[in-house]
Amino acid sequence: MAHIVEEIKMPINAEMKLFEQKFYESMQSNVPLLDKVTRFIVTTKGKQMRPMFVFLCAKLFGEVNEKTFRGASMIELIHTATLVHDDVVDESFKRRNFFSINALWKNKIAVLVGDYLLSKAVLLSTDYKDYDLLSVISTTIREMSEGELLQLEKARKLDITEDVYFEIIRQKTATLIAACCEVGVLSNTDDETMAAKMREFGTLTGMAFQIKDDLFDFLTSNIIGKPVGIDIKEQKMTLPLIYTLRTANADDRKYYFNTIKRFNNDTKRVKELIEFVKKSGGLSYAIGVMKDYQQRAKNILQELPAGEARHSLELMLDYVIERKY
Repeated sequence: MAHIVEEIKMPINAEMKLFEQKFYESMQSNVPLLDKVTRFIVTTKGKQMRPMFVFLCAKLFGEVNEKTFRGASMIELIHTATLVHDDVVDESFKRRNFFSINALWKNKIAVLVGDYLLSKAVLLSTDYKDYDLLSVISTTIREMSEGELLQLEKARKLDITEDVYFEIIRQKTATLIAACCEVGVLSNTDDETMAAKMREFGTLTGMAFQIKDDLFDFLTSNIIGKPVGIDIKEQKMTLPLIYTLRTANADDRKYYFNTIKRFNNDTKRVKELIEFVKKSGGLSYAIGVMKDYQQRAKNILQELPAGEARHSLELMLDYVIERKY
C-alpha cells in the first residue's frame, strides 16, 4: 500500500516536504516545555492524509500558495489537538506505536497542549485575516466535539440506530476531511458552489474512511494498530454490530446485546459475537455501505476536469477503502 501513497503524493511532493517545516513553525512557542512536546509531535506524525487532501483540492483550482499552507497547518493543528485530547479521554498510552502525550507528560499537560494547538489554529487564520478559513475550522471544531459527546451519550444505553451512527461518524471523522477539501478550494477561489461540492466530496470520503476503520475491529491482522474486538470491549456500536443486532431474532439479539453490555471483557463471548457478525452478513452490509459512499464521492470527482490532482484524489478514494491499517 505504501507505493499507492507515494503515487497519490506525486503532484504535491514538494509541497508536502515544505509543509513539514511550516507545520512545525505553526506550533512553536516561547515555553520550553511546549517546544519539547511539539518537537515530539512532529517526529511521531502519521501519514498526513489530511494535508494531502488540502493540497490536492487546492491544485484542482490553481497552484498551492501561502494560504493553502496556512489552511493545511490549521487542519493539522486541529487534528493533532483532537488526537491528544482523545488519548486523555480514552486513557490511551500508545499512539501509532509511540507513547502518547498523556503517557509521557500526564493528563494535565496533554489537555493544555491540546488547547494550545487549537488556539494556534484559530490565531493562524486571524493573523492573516483568513476569515473564510476561520469559519470552516470553527464549525469543524464544534462538530467534532458534538460528535464525541453524542457518542458518549448514546454509549451509555447502547441504543444507537444507523441514523445516529451516521451522524456520529459524520461529525467525529468526516467533518475534518470535509474541512480539508473546503479549505483547499477556498485557498484558490471564492467560488462557494465549488467549495460546497468539494466539502460534500470530503464528507462522503470521511464516511467511507470511518466505516473501514470500524471493519478492522472484526479482522485479524498483525498490521492493524488495535487489537481485534477492541470496539466491542469499549462498547462502541459500529455499523456491522448495529446491522447484526437489528436483523437478528429476538433471542440472539438479547444474548449478544448482553455480551456488549455485561460481558464485553469476556474474550470468549467477544470472539463469539465477532463470528456471529460475520455469519449474519454484518461485514458484507457495512462494506456495501462503504463502497456506496466511495462511489458517490467518485461521481463528484467525475464532474471535474481531468488532471494530476483529480487522479490522485481518485487514488486516495481507493486507498481509503483498501488500506490494511
